[in-house]
Amino acid sequence: MRKIGLARAMSKLGICSRSQAADRVRAGRVRLNGILRRDPEWPVHLEKDRIELDDTRLHAKKRIYLMVNKPRGLVTTARDEKGRDTIFSLLGVNVLNVDLPFVAPVGRLDKASEGLLLLTNDSEWGQKLLDPEKHVPKTYHVQISGLADDALLTRLHAGIMDQGEELCAKSARVLRSGSKNAWLEIVLDEGKNRHIRRLLKGCDREVLRLVRVAIGSLVLGDLPKGQHRPLTRDEKQALDRQMQRTPSPRNR
Repeated sequence: MRKIGLARAMSKLGICSRSQAADRVRAGRVRLNGILRRDPEWPVHLEKDRIELDDTRLHAKKRIYLMVNKPRGLVTTARDEKGRDTIFSLLGVNVLNVDLPFVAPVGRLDKASEGLLLLTNDSEWGQKLLDPEKHVPKTYHVQISGLADDALLTRLHAGIMDQGEELCAKSARVLRSGSKNAWLEIVLDEGKNRHIRRLLKGCDREVLRLVRVAIGSLVLGDLPKGQHRPLTRDEKQALDRQMQRTPSPRNR
């Protein structure tokens, strides 16, 4: 097994995020095989080396995979420099009837967006799920200003250039229409910052609501807003199978 950096090793154990680990290493709180190390990139053999934080040996934490129905108004971060409420305010301290260890969001939903969000202490699993080369689809229901027609759907699929980035939808369809607005289902197989909002703005539409309803085979279902639950074994395994497949990007 190849060696990895000390901070990354701590993250792989599910102790904290990689950046948090780096801060603790630099602060002189971490020993490797009994020797104080202040370099977060110091090479570690995770299977053989002994890592201690504040004189306590670290062991791999039980892997936790949570799904959350994020409401609007919360930011997807552990701490916010502006003092805004975060998604961690939803979790409490007794998830799964045990004290909640470190978990981190898999990707983000911005403050105004809502719906399905995953949290885990399995950092490598989360990174694979976000990997654009895996093409795991993310499905959104989006309320837009104005009506939707075939020309809009074609443009969403064809994509636009914005700030040097190509933004497009893997697929888009109309769910329902009113007299002044419409609901669309938009599927992405990669996600850039504020992808859907920027894409629709480039198509002269304003996003009124944005709800993520599925990640791959995992659907939000009837999980109440603001609530969370662990993934079932079948749900986790289904996502694993999707990440093992690497379909070719759609022809454009």
